[in-house]
Amino acid sequence: GVLSAGVALVGVPAVISAVGFKTTGIAAGSLAAKMMSAAAIANGGGVAAGSTVALLQSAGAAGLSLAAKIGLSSALGSLGAAVG
Repeated sequence: GVLSAGVALVGVPAVISAVGFKTTGIAAGSLAAKMMSAAAIANGGGVAAGSTVALLQSAGAAGLSLAAKIGLSSALGSLGAAVG
């Protein structure tokens, strides 16, 4: 319910950072770097604005507002399903 969704959002910044989306950019050799590479290859050499990778990169670099955390919770759920 709402409580579990709120608890899940508390860990969003840590998860974003743990997969390699850092405040200084994407960490070399990380899952984030692999995601960015795959997205760039699929998109003809660049990462599409508004894509999951672009949103996670922005969130990692700039920090997250509550609205952004709510919006990214579904993206992270999809990421977890794809990785797990």
